[in-house]
Amino acid sequence: MSVWIAIGVTAVGCYAVKLLGLLVPAGALERPLVRRLAALLPVALLAALTAQQTFADGQELVLDARAAGVAAAAVALLLRAPFLLVVAAAVVVAAGVRAMGG
Repeated sequence: MSVWIAIGVTAVGCYAVKLLGLLVPAGALERPLVRRLAALLPVALLAALTAQQTFADGQELVLDARAAGVAAAAVALLLRAPFLLVVAAAVVVAAGVRAMGG
């Protein structure tokens, strides 16, 4: 039964956050600081998620094929490669490292 309580609390919490966003006055959303934060927040969250998924395994820090793939993608980005080429480089390098490592 505790699973259903957790689901209910989560649903109510999501609804409350959504309602809180709708109650913010429009004037507050037009401030330059809020607009800059709103533009940068998704990038920061995506970077944090990428770092956590790449370098963490539970509670441990790991450096494996995923890190090599991200490094290859970073190099491709520095060389101003198209997005599909960046993704392909990351996939090929990560697969190659995994194939060599067993």
